[in-house]
Amino acid sequence: MNLPAGLLTRATLVLLLLGAGVATAAAQAPPPAPVIPAPQVEVVPVVPPGSWVWQPGHWRWNGYQYVWIAGRYVHPHPRRIHWIEAHWAWRHGTWVWVNGHWG
Repeated sequence: MNLPAGLLTRATLVLLLLGAGVATAAAQAPPPAPVIPAPQVEVVPVVPPGSWVWQPGHWRWNGYQYVWIAGRYVHPHPRRIHWIEAHWAWRHGTWVWVNGHWG
């Protein structure tokens, strides 16, 4: 089947424009993450005797609202060396809450 050269060019242009639109949509950044309240000020008590690490207070999302979890001393995990703050993470096209944890 022979197509006129002008028709082939128009069809190619339409396909290129459609492809560019798909690439542009796929490259868009996710919407802004939900805003987490500012941390509460805590007075860190004196370290108890033994091997303890201060786990800072942090916000936890319970599915409806943020709930403050007060800081406390905990025994360190043998393979976890630093505290990772709770945060929202963009995964599979939606924002998900990641609780604070040792990493």
